[in-house]
Amino acid sequence: MTAIVYIAAALAEIAGCFAFWAWLRMGKSPLWLAPGIGSLILFAWLLTRVDSDAAGRAYAAYGGIYICASLLWLWSVEGVRPDRWDVTGAALCLVGTCVILLAPRAA
Repeated sequence: MTAIVYIAAALAEIAGCFAFWAWLRMGKSPLWLAPGIGSLILFAWLLTRVDSDAAGRAYAAYGGIYICASLLWLWSVEGVRPDRWDVTGAALCLVGTCVILLAPRAA
C-alpha cells in the first residue's frame, strides 16, 4: 500500500507544482493555481497516509519515488525523453528508497 500512496503523492505534487510552472513560466492563466493548490493539499495529505514511525523517514523514502515520477512526467507530459544519466540517477535514488523502507529496524 505504501508504494501506491507514494505514487499518488508524487503525481499530486508534480501536478501541483506544474500548475505554478505553467502560470509563471508558460504564461497560462492564474486559474491554473486553483487545481494546483488542491493537488498540493492532496499531496501533503497522502504523505500522512504512509505507515511510518517518523515523518522524516517517510519523506526521505518518498524522494526516490518523486524523482522517478518526475522523469516520467518529463517524458509523457513534456515530451522530453530522459537520457541515460537521468535513468541512472533515478535508479540510484530508488535503491536508496528501498534501503530506507526495507531496512530491518529495532522495534
